[in-house]
Amino acid sequence: MPRKKITVVGAGNVGASVAAYASAQELGDIVLLDIREDYAKGIGLDLFEATPVHGVDTRVLGSQDYEETRDSDLIIITAGIARRPGMSRDDLLATNVRIVGEVAEKSFQASPNAIMIVVSNPLDAMVYTAWKKSGIKPRRLMGMAGVLDTARFRSFLAEEIGVSVEDIQALVLGGHGDSMVPLTRHCSVGGIPVTEFITPGRLEQIVQRTREGGAEIVKLLKTGSAYYAPAASAVEMAKSILRDKKRLLPVAAYLDGEFGEKGIFVGVPAILGAEGVEKVIDVELTRSEKELLSESIEQVRGSMNEVDREM
Repeated sequence: MPRKKITVVGAGNVGASVAAYASAQELGDIVLLDIREDYAKGIGLDLFEATPVHGVDTRVLGSQDYEETRDSDLIIITAGIARRPGMSRDDLLATNVRIVGEVAEKSFQASPNAIMIVVSNPLDAMVYTAWKKSGIKPRRLMGMAGVLDTARFRSFLAEEIGVSVEDIQALVLGGHGDSMVPLTRHCSVGGIPVTEFITPGRLEQIVQRTREGGAEIVKLLKTGSAYYAPAASAVEMAKSILRDKKRLLPVAAYLDGEFGEKGIFVGVPAILGAEGVEKVIDVELTRSEKELLSESIEQVRGSMNEVDREM
């Protein structure tokens, strides 16, 4: 069986980390695309030279030519400028609409049968941008957000309780940012409700830290934003798609009536397989959860309107 082909657009910290994780897990051959051709070639060669150490048979090729990406099975878009201290995700919108729009259009033209994952920020707006510019079917497009937000939530909870991160189950809905909605009611530790371990007040503090997780790292780094955890999250999604694992993961998916919403990409639980987003799981919410999700969705719609004005 021929190996899968993965295009990673953007050879910066996130894109290079995506390529590194995907190669080490032998998910497929990788084309690392960047406007800095020699830089992409250098990163690609470095990663290829690591394959004997990992014991994997994958090729990593750096290029700036979309022709090299032709007939990819999966496209992961990380291109765009990153957040810096004092910047919100929305501050990035005007610049990244142009970058992500062009990238999505050209990538999809070269690989019209591919599934596309967007990682660039502001996430929900960039998924919408990629959809509008590429013409890809909405269920074959998704954004990496909920996997990262959930990972942050799980890591903070595991640290607080003193248990393995593997035993923490959690779910985060809504937009990728300050309006995300961690569903603490569905959070458990080895099947035991998290409220058995943490007081409501402390749990709310951890929820707020999760909402500010990206900004916390930006503040510490001072010259950039997070990349290891976002890259690992994107590769987790890629693995479920390329290996048709049918993982239930929170992603920015297109809603067509689920949660009472239509025509919007927002963070929801979904089954990811060979066809992309194969099913959105419409979770029953409490009144307060519905209100929080509605507020988050309104913010996402505002970003969508900004995208439309920029186009």
